[in-house]
Amino acid sequence: MCKLWPLAFIALLFILAPLLGLWMPLGASTAPDFSDYGAGDARKEAFFGYMVPLIEQENDAILSSRARLLSIQQEGAPGWAERRWLMLLADRYELADFDATDPAHRAQLIKRVDKVPASIALAQAANESAWGTSRFARLGNNYFGQWCFVSGCGLVPEARNEGASHEVAAFDSVQESVRRYMNNINTHNAYADLRTRRASLRNEGNAISGLALAPALIRYSERGQEYVSELQAMIRGNELQQYDL
Repeated sequence: MCKLWPLAFIALLFILAPLLGLWMPLGASTAPDFSDYGAGDARKEAFFGYMVPLIEQENDAILSSRARLLSIQQEGAPGWAERRWLMLLADRYELADFDATDPAHRAQLIKRVDKVPASIALAQAANESAWGTSRFARLGNNYFGQWCFVSGCGLVPEARNEGASHEVAAFDSVQESVRRYMNNINTHNAYADLRTRRASLRNEGNAISGLALAPALIRYSERGQEYVSELQAMIRGNELQQYDL
């Protein structure tokens, strides 16, 4: 028979637990405090050193799914287990009315299940999070400026336009932020042109580079072409192309 803990002890536990590292508040960042590094090369080095493995991990997972998907497409007649897996993958990549037995539907899925060039992900993360120092990065693990539209789903922007209801999403970890960002790029209609360009590069035997795909991010920001040019300058200035290889 278990004993009921005194309420005073429980209250004390709630106060001390975060201090003792027993749990983290929702959205609390486990990333380094990038403001501890001097602005410039030191902060950039720390930022890229932290973000590159997270981005590579997500891209590796995507490419693993892509390899299995391509194998199924080549075989031509997926079995029950493969059809079930395909349906789950199609749901993750937001393809409605997906027919796992239809090669054309599987081809649409292949177009979505592909890597996001690391150079683009790094440039956008640096740009959107102010090199990891923004309020949204520190308090919500949001490194890509992603929005959500349910009250309490994130952090309310201080400069939100009157009448606007969006919030900046909060994530349990930076890894989740990267995962959700890549899923957004691979599913949202605003980036259909990026996915088409990426598929063309593959079909032509060319490398999938951030510089080649950056123009297709013109709808990612209200700044449009100015934003795209800024990303391209960041990729070149920080030699981020090396991470696309």
